[in-house]
Amino acid sequence: METQQLHRGRLIDHLQLVVADLDASRRFYQAVLDVLDVPIGGDGPGFFWADELFVSSLDSEAAAGVPTGRHHLAFQARDRAMVDAFHTAALAAGGRDHGAPGERPYHPGYYAAFVLDPDGNNIEAVFHGEARRNAASVEITFAE
Repeated sequence: METQQLHRGRLIDHLQLVVADLDASRRFYQAVLDVLDVPIGGDGPGFFWADELFVSSLDSEAAAGVPTGRHHLAFQARDRAMVDAFHTAALAAGGRDHGAPGERPYHPGYYAAFVLDPDGNNIEAVFHGEARRNAASVEITFAE
């Protein structure tokens, strides 16, 4: 397999999901994000967020009463065990199986699992195979 270089964190600033039941979504995403070692960054009336993901209730100011519809989100996993743990945690927290952990034909080493969240969004955890990252994350510092 030829060496590929991937860049993450350059296209999406943030993604907002507007959900029907914020408490059910909070339980689901808390369980999934715990397994992926991504902390909930904060919350407030009608919303919570983690990293680039914002989840809002229909009655939140940001949602304006309009649901977002169905989406596919793929979270990065460090290894196959994390993909497996994601699938187990998601099912235990109210997700529905949409593809058990396993290799996929997208490219050699693509190992993923899929679940549907409480609103029917297709949520994936993927491990692309052994690779080296030059940084764990992108750090952004805002000017005063």
